[in-house]
This record gives sequence, C-alpha cells and structure tokens, in this order.
Amino acid sequence: MDDERAKFAELEKLIAEHKDQPGALMPVLQGAQGIFGYVPEDVQKVIAEGLGVTLAEVYGVATFYAQFSLYPKGKYLISVCLGTACYVKGSQSVLDKLSKILEIPVGGTTPDGKFTLEATRCLGACGLAPVMMINGRVYGRLTPDAVPAIIDEYKNKADDEE
Repeated sequence: MDDERAKFAELEKLIAEHKDQPGALMPVLQGAQGIFGYVPEDVQKVIAEGLGVTLAEVYGVATFYAQFSLYPKGKYLISVCLGTACYVKGSQSVLDKLSKILEIPVGGTTPDGKFTLEATRCLGACGLAPVMMINGRVYGRLTPDAVPAIIDEYKNKADDEE
C-alpha cells in the first residue's frame, strides 16, 4: 500500500510540474504510464482533476495512442510482427499458436500476469521473418512448432531471472 501511495505522490508531483504548460496531458500520461506501468481509471481521474480537464479527454488521449495501456502488462511482453515481410512468411500462424498456448486473445494478459500478447507492425528485422520479440529479445525465422519451447523457457524462469 505504501508503494501505491508513493506512486500517487510521484504522479501529483508530475502533474504540478506540467499543470500550467500547454499540451500538458501528453507528458503527464507518459509519466503516469512510466510510474504505474499502465493508466487505470483511478490514475486517469487524478490526472483529469489535476490538469483541470475532463475524464473523457484523458480517456480519449489514453485510448487513441498505442503507447498507453489501460490494463497492466504481463512480466513478459510478446510482440508478434504482422508487417508485410513477416505476414507473408507465416507470422499469423505464429500469433495464433501463441494465443492458443497462452489461452489469451491478442491484446490479452495471462491470469497469472506473466505474459501479454500483442500484434505489431514492423519490428525492423524483416530479414529474419517471421519475427517476434519478448521483452526486447528477437526471435526470427519462426514456425508455429518452435513456439512452445520458447514459451516454456519463459514459464520456467525463476521470478528473479530476467
């Protein structure tokens, strides 16, 4: 609970620093995302009140930009490229396999909070297509059959490993 209070104190300080600046909502949302890891409704309300804007405005910006999440992300963020090079080489089947193994839809997070699955556009590794990234680590030339072993590697990591 003290950790939560500290986060809200940090948010209040951030709001105070930007309050009188034009366009303050964007940097405050970015800061809030950094503090909390996502921007839940209670955080949006504090931002709205602190900046003197409506909750609808805060929600509108938070849902318009892909950089913001309204829900917590998993410990391991899995991004599967659906850009042209990856898509034509089978990335959709890799994404489908991940969704099936993890038992979550694209955009979802596993109930244990360990994995979040996202579809993205180009990851900049077209020569390795199809590609996925897990917390910044790139996996290329994937096939659906390779997916279970990769996921098992992360499932079996100790909590203090990264």
